[in-house]
Amino acid sequence: MLIIILLILLDQLTKYLFGNVKNYGAAFGILQGYTTFLIIVSLAVIVICFYYYKYKNLRLGLSFILAGAIGNLIDRIFLDYVRDFIDLKFWPVFNLADMFNVIGVILLIHLNLKK
Repeated sequence: MLIIILLILLDQLTKYLFGNVKNYGAAFGILQGYTTFLIIVSLAVIVICFYYYKYKNLRLGLSFILAGAIGNLIDRIFLDYVRDFIDLKFWPVFNLADMFNVIGVILLIHLNLKK
């Protein structure tokens, strides 16, 4: 659980320091203006992650997904948009929470392929 809290704090700190793009949607800017729907989806993801958290082999991947979901959920609830700041020029602008989600999914896939 400590890793989740640390990742959320890191996400929020970097957004505070560098967040200069307002994303009113989800990945790649889709679902613009559907903040309530995105909040509900985020809450569902969080509940599902906590349900599966009982499986020790999934915890690291789920921790990253939880941190990413909660980090962006905080923005959506308090700001009505998500702050993005990492601009690679060839990819849509994103943030650490987005990276945490991708890392979490990769970890879950990797851990399950090892079985």
